[in-house]
Amino acid sequence: MTRSENIYLVGLMGAGKTTIGRQLARALSVPFYDSDKAIEERTGVDIPTIFEFEGEEGFRDREQKMIEQLTQMDGIVLATGGGAILREENRRLLKENGFIVYLQCSVERILERTRRDTQRPLLQTDNPRDRIENLFEQREPLYLSCADFKVDTGVMQSKEVVSYILEEYNSLNR
Repeated sequence: MTRSENIYLVGLMGAGKTTIGRQLARALSVPFYDSDKAIEERTGVDIPTIFEFEGEEGFRDREQKMIEQLTQMDGIVLATGGGAILREENRRLLKENGFIVYLQCSVERILERTRRDTQRPLLQTDNPRDRIENLFEQREPLYLSCADFKVDTGVMQSKEVVSYILEEYNSLNR
């Protein structure tokens, strides 16, 4: 697997980027990275703490640096943070260095998957549904603008999603 064969997963929180990414990497026998986990490992603190002390902008600066580093690697599967595509530089790096899969998922399914998750700073609000709907409205055009492929993770089991992605990926790399 070469750099051009890197697979980058984008999509809203709760769409399944980490779950699908791990399975995809296992199927391809390549390393898996999660940009949020890599940031936590580098800083020694969790994402909510970074948001608390540096705000979203401080976190996005750290995220951009991490995306720069991870997109220089060859033969990986990368699950990006849901907001990584907000910065044009991140979208450019992802597009130039790999195959981008947009994991689309309905607001309902995302609410269902994230309702008990206290580690998502953007959902620590009185109305998580409104927040997710707003994030979806804001980010979906960006996901679509950089994605090479889109799959709805709300209607399939993760193994099916992985098979579907591999089928598309392999058809492009023949």
